Amino acid sequence: MAEVKGVGGVFFLSSDPEALGDWYKKWLGVPYTPYGASFEPKDLPIHSRSVWTPFKKDTTYFQPSKQPFMVNLIVDDVEGALAQVKEGGAEVLPDREQGEYGEFGWFIDPEGNKVELWKPPIEAPEE
Repeated sequence: MAEVKGVGGVFFLSSDPEALGDWYKKWLGVPYTPYGASFEPKDLPIHSRSVWTPFKKDTTYFQPSKQPFMVNLIVDDVEGALAQVKEGGAEVLPDREQGEYGEFGWFIDPEGNKVELWKPPIEAPEE
């Protein structure tokens, strides 16, 4: 049987893809080009991973966004990244989480998408 080996990309609609891509490039250093952004596995921090998780339709986890998805971006500094996107006009959400899976923070981008920032833990979580 064929099996999935990882997440190959995240694709979503935007009212102005070039402007949104440029915003992420300016405020978070996303290597955006007209074809999107590419991240090599060798460049990812230790203990990071791609996660694919369906949520129940009635979840509140994606709020206050009205989108049916949320993107998680791996960062090296959650608070620093949140300060940058706030300077760029994003709505930074007040909640933070820190635990065995690392550090998390959230913001709403210029198009209303909720984005989760994740700094992986230094030590692998117990599974």
